[in-house]
Amino acid sequence: MSTVRLYYRDSFLYDFQAHVLESAERGGKNLVVLDRTAFYPTSGGQVHDVGILAFGEGRASRILVLDVAEGEDGTIHHFTSHPVVPKGTTVYASIDAPRRHDHMQQHTGQHILSAAFVRLFDIPTASFHMGVESCTIDLETSSLSAAQIETAERLANDVITEDRAVRIRFAEIEQAQRLGVRKLPPKQTGELRLIDITDFDLTACGGTHARSTGQIGSILLRKVEKVKQGVRVEFVCGRRAVNTARKDYAALVEAAGLYSAHIHDLPQQIQKSLEESKASGKAQHKLLEEIAELQAEKLLAGSNSSPRTIIAVFPERDAVFLKLLALKLAATRPDVVALLASGTEQLTLVFAQSPGQKSNMGQMMKEVMGQLGGRGGGAADLAQGGLTGSFDLARIQTVLQEVASKL
Repeated sequence: MSTVRLYYRDSFLYDFQAHVLESAERGGKNLVVLDRTAFYPTSGGQVHDVGILAFGEGRASRILVLDVAEGEDGTIHHFTSHPVVPKGTTVYASIDAPRRHDHMQQHTGQHILSAAFVRLFDIPTASFHMGVESCTIDLETSSLSAAQIETAERLANDVITEDRAVRIRFAEIEQAQRLGVRKLPPKQTGELRLIDITDFDLTACGGTHARSTGQIGSILLRKVEKVKQGVRVEFVCGRRAVNTARKDYAALVEAAGLYSAHIHDLPQQIQKSLEESKASGKAQHKLLEEIAELQAEKLLAGSNSSPRTIIAVFPERDAVFLKLLALKLAATRPDVVALLASGTEQLTLVFAQSPGQKSNMGQMMKEVMGQLGGRGGGAADLAQGGLTGSFDLARIQTVLQEVASKL
């Protein structure tokens, strides 16, 4: 038993009539198998169709088709929103046409784009994935230049503008090989379904496609990244390309407004801001170091123990300052142990000692963090820990004093 695939011969068939061969609940899902269907199941990188099944008197009973998958026995499984439909029931199906049309644009566009990379650079496509917002192809190459990307995009859009016919053909594997099919399925035997883009591409594919390249509208290449299997190219076609370009432009206009600049000047403005921010960060860090050094001198002036044990809690300081202060304290004299804490919403502890002191700051930090319910550790001379959530600074002060008493 197998399902007759109506979409094999007509990708624009949105409404059809069929009979229920099987209806059951499997794995918590409602499953319906029809004798024939135009619903496309997820496969070959293309996602499934959705729609409605209507049945009963006056077609009053209506259930949603939420997912479609291919069974091992060749049947198409329709996963629906409601319990089982009686076997033998005649159903009247309607596919979500805008979703199908979008998928046809993306998939046909992928064929053209993959063929363009082969024709121009002899770079084959390893895989294709259709997402909700964008699509990707993984190319079998170690690198791809900006010039190659632009050239492939230009050729693909030229083919679209020429409005070449896209035909469905069927052929045995031997015949398909003689015809010069770009890509053959690895395991399929017998008759193949071929998608023929006039004088540009011929490839075996079971998906849904436009009738002519002009119906794709356009192809826009976007993100390019290196992946394990090669180079991944993100693209969008048709209405997706228009919507994406509109969103991108709106984001650029908004960003340009923040800089009081033209969108074309944004890279320079951003680079300038980054350089200014980097310079400001260096100046702030230098100032923070000076403050930490002054604070270290002040704390050491008030200590005469041996070793000089500094216990201090800074509610308004962050972890960066605390670590700077600890390092300044440990480097100023050869006999210093610093037990420091900071923070209001997030607690930071830093323990440090001058090189050559006998204590192990890392071990002490682990013990304190275990007591407080936080995490931390480090080396013998420097350790850091943290605690999120509610805590009492007065208790932290007491804990630090307890640590100091064990030195």
